[in-house]
Amino acid sequence: MKMNTTHVVFGAGPLGREVTRQLLEAGATVRLVSRSGSNDLPGAESVAADLIDPASAISAARGADVIYFCAAPAYTEWARTFMALQEGAIAAARQTGAVLVVAENLYGYGVAGELFETMPLSAATSKGGVRARMSHRLFEAHRGEEIRAVSGRASDFFGPEVKQSALGDRFWPELLSGRTINWFGNPDALHSFTYLPDFARALINLGARAEALGRPWHVPSLLPMPLRAFAAHAAKIAGVGDPKIRRTPRAILRAISLFNRDAGELLEMEYSFVRDFVIRDDDWRAAFDVEPTNMEAAIEATIEAWRGSRRVTHPLNTSNQAVSDTPSFAALRRNEDVKS
Repeated sequence: MKMNTTHVVFGAGPLGREVTRQLLEAGATVRLVSRSGSNDLPGAESVAADLIDPASAISAARGADVIYFCAAPAYTEWARTFMALQEGAIAAARQTGAVLVVAENLYGYGVAGELFETMPLSAATSKGGVRARMSHRLFEAHRGEEIRAVSGRASDFFGPEVKQSALGDRFWPELLSGRTINWFGNPDALHSFTYLPDFARALINLGARAEALGRPWHVPSLLPMPLRAFAAHAAKIAGVGDPKIRRTPRAILRAISLFNRDAGELLEMEYSFVRDFVIRDDDWRAAFDVEPTNMEAAIEATIEAWRGSRRVTHPLNTSNQAVSDTPSFAALRRNEDVKS
C-alpha cells in the first residue's frame, strides 16, 4: 500500500470499521463515510453522506485513490435500495478515478456445496438475485472502462463487533453463558466461516493490486466444519461446558415470520444452512501470500470481545440473564454492514 494514497470507506458497520482500523494502523489517510457521519476511530476523517444520492457519494469520496464499498441496508430493504447504494459508489469511483473494492457475499450463486468464483450467479432467491445483479453491474462497469473494480466474497463472518451474523449475538452469548444455541439449519453440515479481520485485510490487498482487478475473489476463510464442531471447539477455548444446540424448525420460523419480517427474510436462505456450504479460496491462495488467521486466535479474540460485553453472563449467575431463550431472528441476519 502506498502511504500517500487516500482511502475512502463507505459503511461504518463492523466490516467498514475494521477496514478503516487496519488502514490507519498501516499509516494510510482514511475517510469513513456513513449516513450519520459518526465515528469513534481516532485518526479517521468522518463524513456524513447518503450513498443513494450520487452527488453526495461523489462529494464524500473527493480525492480518493481507493474506495471500499462496505455499506448495506437492512435485510428487508435489499430489494429496494441495495443497487442504488452501489450505484452511488460506482458514481464516486467514476468521478474520482479511484479503484472500487466491493465487499460481497455468496448469495448470488444460489446453491450450496463447494463454491468457486467461476460458478454462474444464478440465484433464484430475492436477496441472491439482488447480489447477482449488483455483481454483474459492477463488472460490466469495469469491462466497459467506466471504473476499475474488484470484489472480495466472504462466507458468514464473525469476530469482534460482529452482532448481526449467524455467529453473532444469538451464538456467543449463549455459548459463553451455557445456554442453548438456537441454530437455523443443520448443525452437522459443513459450513465455511470467515474471520472479519481476514475479510478486511483481503479487501485492502485487492485494492492495492492492479493485477487483481476485474474479477471477484473468494477471500481466505477458516477450514469448513460443522457448526456443532465449531461450537465445541469454541467452548473448549472459552473454558465452558459442552455447548447445547437446538435446531430451529422451519415451521416455527415460518410462523414467526408472520409478525417478524426478518424471520421471513431468513427463510429463503435455508439452503445455505441445511447442506454443506463451502467457500473455495484456491485462487486467492495461489495469487496472494496471505493466509487466514489461525482459528484458535480468531476464536480467542472474538470470545474476549464478547466477554467484555454486558450481554454475556457468567454461567453460574442465572438470576439476571441478559439473553432471552426466544430466538431473535433479526439478529440472525447474515453478514452485512449497515449504512450508519
